[in-house]
Amino acid sequence: MIVTLTVACFIGPYLLPYDSLYIDLRARFAPPFTGSHYLGTDPLGRDLAARLLMAGRISLLVGFSAMVLSIFVGTVVGVIAGYKGGWLGKVLMRTVDGFLSFPSIFLVLALAAALKPSPMMITVVIAVSSWMEVARIVEAEVRSLREREFVQAGRMLGLSGMHIMFREILPNTIGPIIVAATLTVARAILMEAYISFLGYGIQPPLPSWGNMLNGAQQYLSSAPWLAIIPGAAITIAVTSFNFIGDGLRD
Repeated sequence: MIVTLTVACFIGPYLLPYDSLYIDLRARFAPPFTGSHYLGTDPLGRDLAARLLMAGRISLLVGFSAMVLSIFVGTVVGVIAGYKGGWLGKVLMRTVDGFLSFPSIFLVLALAAALKPSPMMITVVIAVSSWMEVARIVEAEVRSLREREFVQAGRMLGLSGMHIMFREILPNTIGPIIVAATLTVARAILMEAYISFLGYGIQPPLPSWGNMLNGAQQYLSSAPWLAIIPGAAITIAVTSFNFIGDGLRD
């Protein structure tokens, strides 16, 4: 499902007869599977299929980019805190606890409201609220590995702390990191949709699944497909990534 969705979002717009900004006033509120608008049109007459796939590009890019950034920051903090321990480890982990003490959605909304909305800004905001869980997972794994025989052998050979941390220990923690990465993508897509739905994320005319839902809320009774179609896309993407994470964890 993820491969299908990704290929559709990045190739599909080139195969459709309309782009995401083309306005067909004569076809406003066209229901799905009527005429040349395969998924219908929105209140301005824009093709819903084209907007859905273009929105998918942005939502998936934000999800993957936020995952990469949060995994990088969380892994670096977790490896250093777990291997070094002592006062440095305590300071880093208490910083993690400090970030975790804020409800993530309020932290994200506060940052999104204070900064200029753009895909890059939304990516950074989501990553800022997502790296702490990764740091906790990696720190616990590294603490369990730092006294193993291969680490002691590295110290006896005179390897530097950086080499031991990132060339010897880190590859042995890659399993939990991959699981965390897949779950972080799902969380980032959902968070982007939430922020954009509330009006603080991706701004029109640039489409995202979240702002498509925002624009559809006043037409739920007269044109329910405007909300059902992007809502189904979010559900498919998030559920698929969560299934992958659960499968890898098992």
